[in-house]
Amino acid sequence: MTTKKNICIIGAGIGGLTTGLLLTKQGHTVHIFEKEKCVGGRARSFKGDDLTLDEYTSILSKTHMTLPFSDPPLDTIFEKKMLNGYTLDLGFHVIGGEVQTYLQQMLSPFKQQVNLLGSRLGYIHENGFNYPFLSKGDKFKMIPLILRLIFARESTMKQLDKISMTETIKKYGKGKMKLVLEVFPRVITTVNNLDTISTGETFRAQKNLLQGAKPVGYPQFGLTYISDAIVQCIIQNKGTIHLNTPVSGISITNGKATGIVADGKDQSFDAVISNTLVQDLFTIAQEKHFPSEYVNTVKSLEGTGSLCAYYSLKHVDARLLGKTFIFIQRNAGVNGNDAVGMIDFMTALPESRLSPQSHYLVQSYIICTPKEAKTKTTVDHLREILDNQLHQLIPEYRSNLDWALYPAIWQLDGVAKTITDIKPEIKTPVENLYLVGDCVKAPGVGINCALNSAQLVQAHMT
Repeated sequence: MTTKKNICIIGAGIGGLTTGLLLTKQGHTVHIFEKEKCVGGRARSFKGDDLTLDEYTSILSKTHMTLPFSDPPLDTIFEKKMLNGYTLDLGFHVIGGEVQTYLQQMLSPFKQQVNLLGSRLGYIHENGFNYPFLSKGDKFKMIPLILRLIFARESTMKQLDKISMTETIKKYGKGKMKLVLEVFPRVITTVNNLDTISTGETFRAQKNLLQGAKPVGYPQFGLTYISDAIVQCIIQNKGTIHLNTPVSGISITNGKATGIVADGKDQSFDAVISNTLVQDLFTIAQEKHFPSEYVNTVKSLEGTGSLCAYYSLKHVDARLLGKTFIFIQRNAGVNGNDAVGMIDFMTALPESRLSPQSHYLVQSYIICTPKEAKTKTTVDHLREILDNQLHQLIPEYRSNLDWALYPAIWQLDGVAKTITDIKPEIKTPVENLYLVGDCVKAPGVGINCALNSAQLVQAHMT
């Protein structure tokens, strides 16, 4: 039996919203406080028609981003209203394909629906591309390893958590399997350095991929459509969302979270759940209430970075529409030496509704560290790599280009999922204080991690 509680959630990102919906379904009273005027956090999209230059740069600044490059210059893009008719994301956020089933299960009782466009992964090479990346013959050759992954116990996976992908590649990296083990762990974790990527975490994620499920998806109408659908469900369940209401403090007494301070007022709650960046926790919760080791560990956690690119094209080869391609750039001059990235044409489909008629929006990214995302010379080199990879797919893309934006982000995921960077548990050392989002220990990364963290909190509250 679940004891009904009065619960506060700080932050209306995907993790906070999903947690709010799951807890209202259990009958809890839920209040979500969001400092911005809209929901979605770092996983949100915006309409170009409604955006000014100052608003765009302000949004980027608030979400740990900058725009080092654009073509033409950014002020020209806004003066000529070149973004009108487009819906753009803040950063690159394709979604693990298995999320669609979970979202539908969660939203269908409320007659809400999010349509995910799905794609397998292709691979860009020097002479063009392969789609899909893994043929039936490739999978047949990998059957022994696939079976070992599918039937491996969690106890085995936990042992593999401490083994780096570099070690695993030395043992199993032969033929195309070597390329698979070089590329997919980087895509899964948004980290380039294989010395720090966990084999266990990689194999958990690769189970779905090697069994043939479409590994990536993107919501029709943009990422904000997911957040808006969840909001409607929360409202139907009598949850409350407070926009433009920053939380300035978490009240803690005798080792227990007892409420928050918002709008200058003390408000009491039975439980407090933070969906903010975990590294920012101690800006609203006093350090003295936590063990010093916990404080030092949380402050040392590092996120993931990337350089993104959004291209508006007047023409795209029909063979590319709806497909997603990965690539590996050797000797890219980044931590880990080689860099992996992705170019997505799901957003170029007319049914995505993300661009004006007869125009195509292509989004892409290349992985780097947060420090590299802030380094002008590094992101300049990464921009050239992205452009060259698109050229491999569309040799004439320059003649079809309307505009291009290249946002750099150093907090793509709140905490990098590596062997050395251990994400904190959802339950903090303070009683009744929990963490959700992509910063915590839950399956997957990014939006997948945020959704799964919400389920963990729901299970804990039951």
